[in-house]
Amino acid sequence: MKILSVAQIKEVDSKTIEYDKISSLQLMEQAASAFFEWFEKHYPDRFKQIFIFCGIGNNGGDGLVTARLLHKSGYRVEVFIVESSEKYSEDCTYNLLKAKAADIAVSIIRKSEETPDFKNSDIVIDAIFGTGINRTVDGISRYVIEAINKSGKTVISIDVPSGLKMDSKTEVAVTATETVTFQIPKLSLFLPQNSIFVGNIHRITIGLNQKAIEESTTSLFYLQKEDLTSILKPLHKFTHKGTQGHGLIIGGSLGKIGSVCLASRAALKSGCGLITAFVPKCGTQILQSALQEAMIIEDRNDNLISDIQIDFKPDAIGLGIGLGQSGITREALYRFLQKNNQPLVVDADALNILSENQDWLALLPQKSVLTPHPKELSRLIGDWLEDYDKINKSVLFAKKYNIILLIKGAYSLIIDSENIFVNSSGTPALATAGSGDVLTGMITGFMAQGYGSLEAAKLAVCIHGLTADLTADRIHPRSFIASDIIENIGNAFFEIERRFC
Repeated sequence: MKILSVAQIKEVDSKTIEYDKISSLQLMEQAASAFFEWFEKHYPDRFKQIFIFCGIGNNGGDGLVTARLLHKSGYRVEVFIVESSEKYSEDCTYNLLKAKAADIAVSIIRKSEETPDFKNSDIVIDAIFGTGINRTVDGISRYVIEAINKSGKTVISIDVPSGLKMDSKTEVAVTATETVTFQIPKLSLFLPQNSIFVGNIHRITIGLNQKAIEESTTSLFYLQKEDLTSILKPLHKFTHKGTQGHGLIIGGSLGKIGSVCLASRAALKSGCGLITAFVPKCGTQILQSALQEAMIIEDRNDNLISDIQIDFKPDAIGLGIGLGQSGITREALYRFLQKNNQPLVVDADALNILSENQDWLALLPQKSVLTPHPKELSRLIGDWLEDYDKINKSVLFAKKYNIILLIKGAYSLIIDSENIFVNSSGTPALATAGSGDVLTGMITGFMAQGYGSLEAAKLAVCIHGLTADLTADRIHPRSFIASDIIENIGNAFFEIERRFC
């Protein structure tokens, strides 16, 4: 699914009006109707008092149509127009008159003392500003937004929280409990720096013309489980372990062999036919006890990796988990990078070693997948001012080395030299020890099966997150552990194939 800019979204709106032969008022009615249906499903109690704050632009118009639909359906509604100027949009003016004609209580806020007492409300709907704002909110709008934020009420923002900027850091915005966004995902909703504003995100379809969306070109995409159906390969009747790929996991050191167990098991659960782990001698007994399906190659050193020597050609290699950063291991990694020519999955200590020896990055084969969390990323690309700066620096880094960056976190980002993908799946349950090791194993497992690096990264990150989504009502997020991810990879496959294949 495409993520579009503000200008592109406006163009899609205009083309929808043209192609579907409707008016802008009709499109506004469609958008507000979709929001109303969502609201009615999630907040069915008609006895709640709803305050709707509207601006004077088209987002305010959406709010006014919503007020009329809620009022007609029996909800208790009161509207407040935040009049930041005297220049109302034409569609907002039209719907303001319709709201008044429907006997909805409408008040105008021009001064701070005209802001209502929130004690009289149960739910606040925010429709002050939409996606078009590119300045820091001030004046009466800022006062009202800050009052909403201090109210302690449930706040639902229509499309985006008012004040949220689409292409730079936001200083002041509504801190929504929930954001119900219109059809096309917006990048700003998924950035860590904006998490305090957006709350829970819901995307609703408002009837935008599909041809108009397809005509928009972008390098930003929202990765959903539906997208995996075009990537997953069917299992042939005569498939056997030799045709499903042989993966290699290189890692581990004294006290950190568990990470290799997790990654190896995850690779197998992802469909990899064979998995071999290269570990120091201290890891052999642990691995053979914990994972009978894995094969093992021992380093000559008891407690750490000192010399990576492989007697077969693996189909994919995952590298770095539990590795440690001793001088001996660093030298072993450097020698391995000098002779290896196939794409790698690089994680954990291998990333940290590379960040301290950045000239070694040139040794990475093209289309290697690097999987840093934010702190590891900063060691690689340097500090950033805010999330848009982080993304720009990450794109330049990916282009420079022709690699794929998978930046872990809520709404993990996959960045290659051409495109950016925002992952939609997952919950805070994934913030647990070993979660990243599992992800590394999954990517390695998919690459071993013949998926390209980007395809493998997409499959792994989306399925990884889906395991948490599918168990949300069975395993409390606080109790979810890395092994739960592995045990539910198969259920994630079932979910994808049952619903979409």
